[in-house]
Amino acid sequence: MTFLALDIGNTRLKWASYAAAQPNAPLLAQGAEFLENIDKLADGPWCQMAVPTYMLGCVVAGDGIRLRVQEQLEQLPQWDVAPQWVVAAESEAGLTNGYDFPTRLGADRWVAMIGARQRMLAQAAPNGDARPLVVVMVGTAVTVEAIDASGKFLGGFILPGHGIMLKALESGTAGLRVPTGEVVQFPTNTSDALTSGGTFAIAGAIERMVQHVRRHCGAEPVCYMTGGAGWKMAPAMNVAFELVDNLIFDGLLAIAAHRQAA
Repeated sequence: MTFLALDIGNTRLKWASYAAAQPNAPLLAQGAEFLENIDKLADGPWCQMAVPTYMLGCVVAGDGIRLRVQEQLEQLPQWDVAPQWVVAAESEAGLTNGYDFPTRLGADRWVAMIGARQRMLAQAAPNGDARPLVVVMVGTAVTVEAIDASGKFLGGFILPGHGIMLKALESGTAGLRVPTGEVVQFPTNTSDALTSGGTFAIAGAIERMVQHVRRHCGAEPVCYMTGGAGWKMAPAMNVAFELVDNLIFDGLLAIAAHRQAA
């Protein structure tokens, strides 16, 4: 079974083709495209890929983008398979949803947390105990999630990413422009002050969540960070963490395997 995983974010669509719908399945192909260019996928990279027998996707960009992606899939008649789209549920693949209204939790957050928990359990096996988690996605927006050792999602933060923070300052402050600066402890120019302020604001939210989880669970959490801008945060972090390329693909593989086994 060839499995195609789709991650449609606010800025880009990313895809990965696997030899099976199982965690750690061999990767056959992968790629990414900005949303303004997704109408070229059927005539471009997708027409060269192995025909999938199962497709599962995560969408946060909205129904309009999802429909455009489905139109591309329909232009590939040899791909005789309908995509499935993840919606957060009360529980799935070992994760329990503690959101007040479970289905309102963003699909990307849900899928990334499932991927993170599966990763933690795999790293703990065969003799290690499950540990609580802090899961960070750094992209257009930043999310910081807390999961206890039993797999219950406790809650999470949402805050603006670097770009949104800087644009808000530029639009709301007279005469302030946003050139690229460096992250330093004591900024002495406006560019560095802006870049450092945004970076340390995100780092502070992550560190605060680690403190909350440590106190609530009585154990040191495993912290995973993912997302296109995750590498920017790495030098500013004061808590131990692992930078993971794409937790959403890990989560989609875990969900697909769980659904097939059900």
